[in-house]
Amino acid sequence: MRILKIEKNDAGQRLDKFLTKAVKGLPLSMMYKAIRTKKIKVNRARAKENQVLSEGDEIQLFIKEEFFDLPQNDDGALSAITPKLSVVYEDENILLLNKRPGVLVHEDTAGGENTLILHVKAYLYQKGEYDPAKEQSFAPALCNRIDRNTGGIVIAAKNAEALRLMNEKIKQNEISKFYLCAAHGKMPRKFDTLRGFLRKDSDKNLVTVSDTPLRGGKSIETRYRVLREKNGSSLLEVELVTGRTHQIRAHLAHIGHPLLGDGKYGQNRAERGRGYKYQALYAYKLVFDPTGEEHALSYLEGKTFTIPESDVWFLKDFD
Repeated sequence: MRILKIEKNDAGQRLDKFLTKAVKGLPLSMMYKAIRTKKIKVNRARAKENQVLSEGDEIQLFIKEEFFDLPQNDDGALSAITPKLSVVYEDENILLLNKRPGVLVHEDTAGGENTLILHVKAYLYQKGEYDPAKEQSFAPALCNRIDRNTGGIVIAAKNAEALRLMNEKIKQNEISKFYLCAAHGKMPRKFDTLRGFLRKDSDKNLVTVSDTPLRGGKSIETRYRVLREKNGSSLLEVELVTGRTHQIRAHLAHIGHPLLGDGKYGQNRAERGRGYKYQALYAYKLVFDPTGEEHALSYLEGKTFTIPESDVWFLKDFD
């Protein structure tokens, strides 16, 4: 028998979700059968797969030792990495990072070691704030994603409570996200709110935008404000009212103003010679909207975090 004690970073999740992380060698079918047949118990009582765990709970596992014998993560790999992070803000719960264009946030199907999340883990490990050997089910995680070729602020959670709270704030649209972008042409209005419908094709990693409802599509809302105009291009501040895949890029292209450097929804061949290796899009500002609720991250409410203009590479064309 093995006993797993639920620590602070394990609490608040379902029993089955915890076990898939803590006992990686145990097949799902066997895990659910062991719960049903009382070979896995919580506090020596019959458990349910959807039971939410609390700090201090003990899980008794009457299963073979071989299921616990998967090799552990090599801490030496985290020691060997020299973290390359541009930190916008940091406290005991979160990191706000300025992700540069071209950096992958998570490992893709081809693998790779130069991901933002790996550098976050190495950074916290070397600071003594994260030790994978002491964690049963938690690892530092990113709360939002930005396309590889887009730059901007990415939120990383240092503990499980911060991750849950931040994910909930994002889900409830309690964090306002603002982007700077350079679009082709002169916008029809100095400021406007664009509405439409977006459908995602996951196989092609491409989205379609329409002014009328699309089968399988979702409504979108994109608010923009013209900041400057120069050489037939417009510098915009865009607020994502909804946050769908490629929303800004596809929505602006749909109305005839694709982003400079965007090879997916525009044509960037001529712009590459001007230094537009990536689409001209930067998630430059986050605002934590006030909610009046007390929780572990309530100290962030009302605060604004911004990337310096000098870090937004395409602003030089609008000086």
